[in-house]
Amino acid sequence: MAGSGGPWGGNGGSGGDDRNGQRPEGERPGDRNGPRPGGRKPGEGPQMPEIDELMKKGQEHLRVLMGGRGGGNGRGPVGGGGAGPMFSKQGIALGVLAVLVAWGWTSAYTVKPEEQAVTLMLGKFSGVSEEGLHFAPWPVMTAEIVESRKQRTTDIGNGAAGELDNGLMLTRDQNIVDIEFQVVWNISDPSKFLFNLADPEDTIRAVSESAMRDIIARSELAPVLNRDRGVIASEVTLAIQNTLNSYDAGISVIRVNFDKADPPREVIDSFRKVQAAQQQRDQLEKQADAYANTATAGARGQAAQLQQEAEGYRAQVVNNAQGEASRFLSIYAEYIKAPEVTRKRMYLETMEKVLGGMNKVILDGVAGKDGQGVLPYLPLDALPKPAATTGGSN
Repeated sequence: MAGSGGPWGGNGGSGGDDRNGQRPEGERPGDRNGPRPGGRKPGEGPQMPEIDELMKKGQEHLRVLMGGRGGGNGRGPVGGGGAGPMFSKQGIALGVLAVLVAWGWTSAYTVKPEEQAVTLMLGKFSGVSEEGLHFAPWPVMTAEIVESRKQRTTDIGNGAAGELDNGLMLTRDQNIVDIEFQVVWNISDPSKFLFNLADPEDTIRAVSESAMRDIIARSELAPVLNRDRGVIASEVTLAIQNTLNSYDAGISVIRVNFDKADPPREVIDSFRKVQAAQQQRDQLEKQADAYANTATAGARGQAAQLQQEAEGYRAQVVNNAQGEASRFLSIYAEYIKAPEVTRKRMYLETMEKVLGGMNKVILDGVAGKDGQGVLPYLPLDALPKPAATTGGSN
C-alpha cells in the first residue's frame, strides 16, 4: 500500500531508516521502474521487509508507548546509539500505579454470609475470616473461600458412584435389601475440611455406606422395611459423625434420609407373596391367641368358682360339727347336773322330731274287755271329698 513503511505502519513521508542511516525525504528503496531491494523485478508482488527493519520499527513503537521518543522525529537515529531515555517519569509512575492496582485487586477478597475464608501465610494456616471485605497481601498471604454454611447432599445406593454403588445389603436373618439413602451435611471447620481430607465427597460416601452396612447387618429385614427406619437413620447419623470426627474432617452430619428400602427387583414378587403369607400367619396366630385367652379365662373362672364352693362347703361342715359338739357338751353339762330331767327332755325332743310330721291318733286312757278298749276308728279325714257342684238342684 502506498505510503506505508511495512506492517508496522511507518509513514514513508517522514523518512524511514535503513541499515545505513536516514534516506532523503520521499526517497524509497528503488524506483518504481527500477530494480527493488532483494532483487524483486517490476511487476512482481510485494516482498516482506527485512528482519532488522522490522525489529527497529518495533522498538520505536515500544518506546513511544512507554513514553519515549520515536526515531521518526528527526532527533536521533532509532538504532542503539540514541541518547533519549527509554522510560519517562510519567510512564514509570503509571506502570507502578497499574502494578499497585493489580496487586490490590489480587489481594482483596469478599466473603459472603454463607461462606468462610481460610487465610494462609506462606502456605501455612493463619486463620478463618467471616463475611465481609478482607485483605490478604499477595503473595505472602492467600485465602481459600469455602461455602461452609451450605447444606450439601451425598446420594448413596442409586448407582451414581458406579456399578458397585448398588445399595444391596445383607440383614441379620440372611435376607438381601436394596437401600438408597441420602446424607445431608455441611462444613463445621473449613480449615480441617481443606487440609485433612483429600476427597471429602468420596470419604463421606465410603464412611456412610460402611456405617449403613454395619447397622443393617445387625437388623432383621421386617423392621428395616417397616417400623425401624427412623431408628436406623438416627444410628447411621451418629455412626457417620463419630467416624468423621475420628478423621478430624471438619464435617457436621445433619441427617440421613431414607429414599428406598425394598427387596431386590428380581425377587420382589416372591417377597410380596411371602409377606402376604406371613401376615396371614400372624392373623391366625392372633385369632388363636384370642381363643386361648378366652378359654383359659373361662376355665380359670370356673376353677375359682368350684374352689370357692368347696371352701364354703368345708366351712359349713366344720361349723356344723363344731356346733353339734358344742351342743353335746352343753347338754352333757346339764345332764350331769340333773340326769332325770335331762333324760326326759331329750326323750321328748326326740319324739317330737320323729312324730312331729306324721298323721297319728293317740288314744290315752281307754280300756275295754280283755284289754280291747280300742273302738273302731273311721278315718274320716282320709275319705275323698265330694266335688263341688256348680249348678243348683231341682
